[in-house]
Amino acid sequence: MEFSKIIAVSGKPGLFQVVSQSKNAVIAESLIEKKRIAINTTQNVSLLENISIYTYDEDMPLLEVFVAMHEKTAGKEALSHKDSSKNLTAFFLEVIPNYDDERVYVSNIKKVIQWFNLLIKIGMDFSKIEKTTEKNTEEV
Repeated sequence: MEFSKIIAVSGKPGLFQVVSQSKNAVIAESLIEKKRIAINTTQNVSLLENISIYTYDEDMPLLEVFVAMHEKTAGKEALSHKDSSKNLTAFFLEVIPNYDDERVYVSNIKKVIQWFNLLIKIGMDFSKIEKTTEKNTEEV
């Protein structure tokens, strides 16, 4: 599974993988249920690859956040996204010490942790993704 093909669809729970594309819709498959849906052009779709987290320095791509979370949790699921706001922000602060707490809301943190746990549950290994992206940048 390629990280670059994983999307979030507003109004739909979970994450999806892009399977095919047509002129009027994108065909995506749920990562958990394995059901396919057609997403038309009026629905908001976000590629996880294009999402980043505000920090006091530069914005941090979501993949880098996931890699940091993967290292922090030793490849296991993080705490539940339903945990208390205090615990969620404390965990996020450990993973990204310089995140901008004025622009990154608890709802954002919940979503990131929920996505991370879902991807870990389906077997995504972020340590391998990091190595392949490093190889690609070295070749250029």
